[in-house]
Amino acid sequence: MRRDDWISCSLLLVVLSGYIVAHSATAAESYGGQGGTQFTELNQITRQNADQIEVAWTFRTGDLTEGFTRKRHSMQTHPIYWDGKLYVSTSSNWALAIDAATGEEIWRFDAQLPKDIGYSESASRGLSIWHGESSDCPDRVFLGTLVGEVIALDAQTGEPCADFGLAGRVNMTEGVGEVSYGDYGITSPPAVLGDQLIVGSAIGDNRAAQLERGIVRSLDVRSGEINWLWDPIPSDPSDQAFFSWEEGSARRTGAANVWPPISVDAERNLVYLSTGSPSPDFYGGERLGDNNYANSLVALNGTTGAVVWHQQLVHHDLWDYDIPSQPTLTEVALNGERQAAVMVVTKTGMLFAFDRDTGSPLYEVSERPVPESDVAGERNSPTQPFSAFPPLASQGAVTSDDTFGLTWFDKRSCNRIVREFRSEGLFTPPSLRGTILNPSYGGGANWGGLAVDTDRQIGIVRVNQIPALVQLIPRDNAESIIENGDYGDWEIARQSGTPYLMARRIFLSSLGLPCTKPPWNKLVAVDLSAQEILWEVPLGTIRDLAPAIVPNFEWGAPGLGGPLVTASGLIVIGATTEYALRLFDIATGEELRKFDLPTAAMATPMSYELNGKQYIAVAVGGHDNLDMPRGDYVYAFALPE
Repeated sequence: MRRDDWISCSLLLVVLSGYIVAHSATAAESYGGQGGTQFTELNQITRQNADQIEVAWTFRTGDLTEGFTRKRHSMQTHPIYWDGKLYVSTSSNWALAIDAATGEEIWRFDAQLPKDIGYSESASRGLSIWHGESSDCPDRVFLGTLVGEVIALDAQTGEPCADFGLAGRVNMTEGVGEVSYGDYGITSPPAVLGDQLIVGSAIGDNRAAQLERGIVRSLDVRSGEINWLWDPIPSDPSDQAFFSWEEGSARRTGAANVWPPISVDAERNLVYLSTGSPSPDFYGGERLGDNNYANSLVALNGTTGAVVWHQQLVHHDLWDYDIPSQPTLTEVALNGERQAAVMVVTKTGMLFAFDRDTGSPLYEVSERPVPESDVAGERNSPTQPFSAFPPLASQGAVTSDDTFGLTWFDKRSCNRIVREFRSEGLFTPPSLRGTILNPSYGGGANWGGLAVDTDRQIGIVRVNQIPALVQLIPRDNAESIIENGDYGDWEIARQSGTPYLMARRIFLSSLGLPCTKPPWNKLVAVDLSAQEILWEVPLGTIRDLAPAIVPNFEWGAPGLGGPLVTASGLIVIGATTEYALRLFDIATGEELRKFDLPTAAMATPMSYELNGKQYIAVAVGGHDNLDMPRGDYVYAFALPE
């Protein structure tokens, strides 16, 4: 190579590298940070100065879901940061840009959701951002809506990008089967891979055996046109997974959708998906077989959407054990070498890790026998996959030794259920007599996921520890049973197209407290290299959950959301029904600081740096399903000047 050519190439590389830095998402610009690790390299806030942190600013969106006749409120947004602005979404699918230094509103966009329809979901966990070259909207914010749209907005102005879809909107309900309006939506932000937008969906559970298909699609970020699509329920006999759906049931079922956040590995050109259960959740007689690719961790080719590898983590799901967490891309030190890994934590309380390229387990996975179904028409899998990593949550049979009560009469009501219902540990199938699910359909772990400090080889997980009850009701006498009022506070699902209705609820006593011994929510630290639990502590008190006469015991308070880990060794988390945000020491689990909030922070915090100062931001919105005050707050914390 001539010297002039070498100089020209060097200059070109410098220019290109600057372009890539300017147009690539930073850790604060995507859900969960790069690779979904929920980790920040920022280290200004430390164990030594945690007691000095103060509220830098608060912002109120104004969205308390008022005016909606059949919609619950839940603000779960995970803010993203770019160019001095925080971008958040709300339960009503508003998108807002906030001045990250002052908390002042810059712009807002209202997706104009219909207010008079029923919604199966209330969550919006955030927005996505893309930077590129375009005549209009060179920097785009993407919002997924509860009626199945993807909307592209100019990141600077909040105006719809006219060249994307139809006036800035793409309707994702087309091609997924018959859609029940309000039961098919997008609750987690799409993932950005180069010039592609990878979009999943949320589908209302347990309505019927045949529901909307959980198709994942790649959209062009500029035009909104579909590049490729992938259906987690295979309908082509050339795919071997098709034959894991007996009697052609893959062609007459639905769901198995990807509702958690999606992760991408640009270097490998891979898309990592956590898939859910096929419909309906609690009876599989109309879809016998293992049901691959449902309840799986799946890697797709980013260019074609073809399956590169998959690992099914629950066979023939009967428990609503979706894989609920964003795949986490990290490195694990095993046998003296760092290996590129993708991890997920599950509702069953397990942690799985796989080689990012091949899908080979990095922690051994074994098939173990599980209890057999006694329901006519059902045939559950005789074995289920278990990770060799120690379980993060209780998985055993619930007995009278496990029950809890503040008084003799509420403990007695719990013991009656234990005597009458079936409980043989994890994967005990639903039954006509009633089954205790341990862990519950809410986890174990849930969408709050895994936070990872790769250098320290420590992972942090929030774990629910309250079992649930589920019972199948024969359809021929269901109406009279329901009318008798025996299921007054139970959720009833019709499961149309099956012989059974389904009733479920969390296992609570007559006083409304969990029927099993605390802790009911805990924070768990794991050593990813040594494959062991480092420590665990109860997360939250029952201060805001129990009647005022009950002492403020530190028994853990159930919730939703996840942790943030900082390079300085702090854990930041809300995620309980207590109205508080906490800071912990990652090495010991010691609680360093607690901030009182106006309601619960059912979200995952994030961190950003502006003008040399580190901020921590979190949404504070409560949750209607947990009977908490509604909130519309974004809180930012920082050290004083």
